[in-house]
Amino acid sequence: CGGSMSDSSGVLQSPNYPGNYPNDADCVWEIQVENNFRVTLTFGDIAMESGTCQNDYIEIYDGPLHSSPLLGRFCSGSFPTYVSSSNMMSVRFHSDSRNSFRGFQAHYSSISAGHNTTIQCLPDYMHVVVSRDYLQSQGYSAQRVTLNDSRCRPTVTAQEVVFNIPYNGCGTTQEENNDTINYSNTIRVASSGYIIKRKKNINLHISCKMLRKSWQQVVYAAEDTVDVNEYQFGRYDMNITFYDSSAFLQQVRSSPYYIDLNQNLYLQACLHNSDPNLKVVVDTCVASPDPHDFNTLAYYLVRNRCPRDSSYATFFSPSSHFARFKFNAFEFMSRHPSVYLKCQMLVCRLGDYSSHCYQGCSSRARRDTSSAEERVDVVVGPLRLREGGAPSGST
Repeated sequence: CGGSMSDSSGVLQSPNYPGNYPNDADCVWEIQVENNFRVTLTFGDIAMESGTCQNDYIEIYDGPLHSSPLLGRFCSGSFPTYVSSSNMMSVRFHSDSRNSFRGFQAHYSSISAGHNTTIQCLPDYMHVVVSRDYLQSQGYSAQRVTLNDSRCRPTVTAQEVVFNIPYNGCGTTQEENNDTINYSNTIRVASSGYIIKRKKNINLHISCKMLRKSWQQVVYAAEDTVDVNEYQFGRYDMNITFYDSSAFLQQVRSSPYYIDLNQNLYLQACLHNSDPNLKVVVDTCVASPDPHDFNTLAYYLVRNRCPRDSSYATFFSPSSHFARFKFNAFEFMSRHPSVYLKCQMLVCRLGDYSSHCYQGCSSRARRDTSSAEERVDVVVGPLRLREGGAPSGST
């Protein structure tokens, strides 16, 4: 149960709804709509164990689960509506080991947050646009709009004031918590007047929050890159590419990638981000014949940084933004026309030795994370067995 939802509208419901939900459930839905929109969530049915809401309950958070304000917690009563302050909202459903009921159903949609100021979190910088109509309506001049670092000047057009703010310059600061690495800056709009003024200065606080969980559920051709997700809550832009040897010089550009059984497969994950103080490691890689289902028939190569396949190995990488690894083609490929690989990458602060990036294999599932860790998931494939391919040595 739970998962990531990125459509402009959708439906959430408890497991087995309208049948009774299971005991000991703990589900989290992350709703992330288009940048500069907000999430509105309305419940149409609630049938749960009532009382103090200590046993079975629903929680609504104004952003990521572990670092956002709690908008509400309930288990019965009227059908409430909640509205987020950004383009993200999290919904948690919890049940204990006792009584079970029908549960809940809710509908979400996206509403415009207004376009006085828009933010896009791109791989190398924050793209911020301030409407000149808005500034003029408040009595301010576009020529008096600056950043913390006044040397970083905007582009002023007839309609807009445009800033491209780097993540590692122009006074941008970084803050870390359980869910995100936050990049923040302040756009300052000064009141005119040299001797006296009657209007307050405006400070527009700009923030790109790069999420720990970033689900990239796409079928990925070897030479392509994952599309950049442009959100106020952003996602690290990551791609994984096949190479033809351990030298990592020549990319494999064919898709599907036809291979032989037991052939060595070399992969490189690459983080596209201008912040040099980030490190990437492989956390988990799982194979499946279905790019949309990595549970029914799944084969783990590495899990929680612990190798599960004897052929899995990592390589030295020339940059902390790269992670290189290999494995041998698996025998179960002969029973399926295509195989897809889903890899979860960890993004940590370079030199943060408390993070899992530096701690190696962990036999326990990741729950409590370092404040500086992010998770990015990328799906690659398909891999197909070459016609007439018989088990062979490495290539």
